[in-house]
Amino acid sequence: MKKAIKFFEQNQKKILSELFDFVKIPSVSANPKRKDDVKRCANWLLDHMKSIGLKKGNIIETELHPLVYAESEQVRGKPTILIYGHYDVQPEDPIDKWTSPPFEPQIRDGKIFARGVVDDKGQLFAHLKAVEAWLKTEKFLPVNVKFIVEGEEECGGDSLEKFLHKNAKLLKCDAVVVSDSSQFAPKVPAVCYGLRGICYFEVLIHGPKQDLHSGVFGGAASNPATALVKILSSLKDDKNRINIPHIYDDVRPLSKKERAEFANLPFDIKKYKEEIGVNDVLTEQGYSVLESTWARPSIDINGLFGGYQGPGSKTIIPSSAGAKVSIRLVPNQNPDVVSDLFVKTIHERAPKGVKVSVNVLGKAKSFIVDPESLLIEKAKRALENGFGYKATLIREGGSIPIVTSFSEVLKSPVLLLGFGLPTDNAHSPNEQFDLENFYGGIKTAICLYDELKDL
Repeated sequence: MKKAIKFFEQNQKKILSELFDFVKIPSVSANPKRKDDVKRCANWLLDHMKSIGLKKGNIIETELHPLVYAESEQVRGKPTILIYGHYDVQPEDPIDKWTSPPFEPQIRDGKIFARGVVDDKGQLFAHLKAVEAWLKTEKFLPVNVKFIVEGEEECGGDSLEKFLHKNAKLLKCDAVVVSDSSQFAPKVPAVCYGLRGICYFEVLIHGPKQDLHSGVFGGAASNPATALVKILSSLKDDKNRINIPHIYDDVRPLSKKERAEFANLPFDIKKYKEEIGVNDVLTEQGYSVLESTWARPSIDINGLFGGYQGPGSKTIIPSSAGAKVSIRLVPNQNPDVVSDLFVKTIHERAPKGVKVSVNVLGKAKSFIVDPESLLIEKAKRALENGFGYKATLIREGGSIPIVTSFSEVLKSPVLLLGFGLPTDNAHSPNEQFDLENFYGGIKTAICLYDELKDL
């Protein structure tokens, strides 16, 4: 292992140059105009995998964007680790909010700035460079590795999900490692043992057959925008709880130990509010910020539309209005049950004079593992060796649907080992990846493979 670490330390300049080549490719999966760029990125990635010594690899074509698969020379008797990542990135909009061009990586104040550098190209690349360090110095890895890298994570595609169900034998492994999340804070590396799930909806309210003059018809005709606001405002109570009957019936409560561990984390509420630009927080009554965002259900309006949106005034009763709404789920909640409860509630609360329709746009289960498992203990040791600081345990409020699928289909434990930070602006302008964390991630991955050799 020492030779592998030394190799990495001696080749940091070259590693950085290669990462820059990777993030320069604008692999925006949601934009059909970038389809050729997405494919070019997949080909670049496969070529790079082969150049570092991965023996078997290929592009797997799908209905949308390719998957990239590669593996080390498989040695009987060694545990096999499946490493997941995604090479596609979010759209760069709004361009005018970037300090430097999004696909021209720059280093400022010890951070790399570029679209996709932390989500997820840089974190994936940390594993590739760790593999290279082992292969270039020891010829073999302490474990067998397989890589499955998708190009649809940022656009909600399901190609990997379909591939997984049809190719479980190919992806068979003793553990799955996912580096697409964050540490808790600078100098506080963390293993994530839980994610929230999600249900995503589009609520549509239909009224008159066309927009009506609000002077001529106001006071008589039902207004879809008013109906929408009334319905949506009923979905939370004055304790900031979700106001949908039975939605909390299956919620797994936090243990006293978990609450104590969350409370002991170095969380600065004042800094938190400053970073997101708010003057106060609205948590569920009786729960802290971390408890509310990591381990309690939440509901949010993600978008509103309907009526006149242009400059000046236009006095109308709109013919329709709508909203995008998401509910984050916690362990033991069933997405199908929650979805049915939401749809039923929306219909029941619709006022007279309008018609309601609800489209279910997406569902994913939450994910949680035993925080005291052997796999997590090994990961914590790898983090401490890689970063030089004591590692902790966290949950995260976001959702990674494929994680639950890996666990259920492959029957293998999943390790969520992120190297980024919550403040890295993933999905936002000026996305960044701290150089210290990038290099710490590589060293952690080198140590992790050694830790997992006797899994």
